[in-house]
Amino acid sequence: MSTEPVVVLERVTKRYQQARVEVHALRGVDLAVRPGEMLAITGPSGSGKSTLLHVVGALDLPTTGTIRILGQDLRAMPDDALARFRRQRLGFVFQFFNLLPTLSAAENAALPLLLDGVARSVALARGKALLEKVGLGDRVDHRPDELSGGQQQRVALARALASEPKLLLADEPTGNLDSEASAKVLDLLAEARRERGLTVVLVTHDPGVAARADRVVRLHDGLVEQIVENAVSG
Repeated sequence: MSTEPVVVLERVTKRYQQARVEVHALRGVDLAVRPGEMLAITGPSGSGKSTLLHVVGALDLPTTGTIRILGQDLRAMPDDALARFRRQRLGFVFQFFNLLPTLSAAENAALPLLLDGVARSVALARGKALLEKVGLGDRVDHRPDELSGGQQQRVALARALASEPKLLLADEPTGNLDSEASAKVLDLLAEARRERGLTVVLVTHDPGVAARADRVVRLHDGLVEQIVENAVSG
């Protein structure tokens, strides 16, 4: 495995207008994420956690500073290239699942491939195989409203893995789950890291989730306040 950082941020700032007020969401963040690690981002509400995740996920660009993801300078990429980069190289898991209600679990899991022009039969086969992997082989034809919260999050994880990304980003992935479902999702993330060499960056308020990470970055007022190495993770 390469030792080059998967994510490099150098003096990254992010400002945006909220009504007539200029909000400084990030104030000069320096951060490097190692290949294959799980990095947890914590901090109080309004500290810049989600903004940082959006910048790392190429969902938003910094106001100033340098950002390189998987060796790519995101600020130098046109919009269409950025969209393709997100779809093909990154995986996303969100707190509220973001599944399409009219699609089956298999179709939701296969969605990144379908959007990328992969043949429907091939994409659905891949989606079903991933659902089998996350323990939902008997739910492939169920729509989201026929699944529990924990099952929906596992479908979202399968979708995030569909394009075989090198970097997975998760925003409060256990925030709407009970303790049993949370543990299952975290176990599946740990398994994906082991089997695929996946790098995971997640935002969490849960100390128990943060304790499973290799390192914990604490943000405060848009700045990195502390980085802690965990003795045990997985």
